[in-house]
Amino acid sequence: MGTTQPIKDKKSLKQFEGYFRYVKPNPRNYALIIVGLNSALRISDILHLTCEDVYDFQKEEWKSHIVAHEQKTGKINRIFINSEMKKALINYQKHILSDPTQWLFHGQLHIDKPLSRYQAHRIIRQAANYAGLSSEISCHSLRKTFGYHAWKQGTPPALIMNIYNHSNFQVTKRYLCIDQDDRDAVFAKINL
Repeated sequence: MGTTQPIKDKKSLKQFEGYFRYVKPNPRNYALIIVGLNSALRISDILHLTCEDVYDFQKEEWKSHIVAHEQKTGKINRIFINSEMKKALINYQKHILSDPTQWLFHGQLHIDKPLSRYQAHRIIRQAANYAGLSSEISCHSLRKTFGYHAWKQGTPPALIMNIYNHSNFQVTKRYLCIDQDDRDAVFAKINL
């Protein structure tokens, strides 16, 4: 098996993210994918989010940001909850808004435990298989997909590095998975 890859093709990405919304509806799995694609958080950090990380139970409203204490780096990361995440969470809310300390993505049988990394991987692989994506798509692909599409939309790589909380640019460059097709597209657009 090769290195984990981002989902670069937008049509495949739409099929991937729509699998648990339209083909095999499952609000938890759909929200997991959407939060993963839009937050740039590692799967370990996503699986340890609680309901109160996204919803203010006193004000009875969605929070504007997720404040995550990253397990790997120990750094605090403040993530804006964009409209796609909010829509997915609203779709999922009847399953999660009973207890502030409940895991946001809990197991099917044990709501007192977060979804396991293994089960998250199985969820990602199901959607990837449906979209015809390679075996190089895994949980980490969600994080890489965020960076790749942010970069393609013109976000400066230094800002992506900051979002990822990477300590050096070499790591960020590897995350972007820039290949020959990306290089060729630059040359094709430049006509001096």
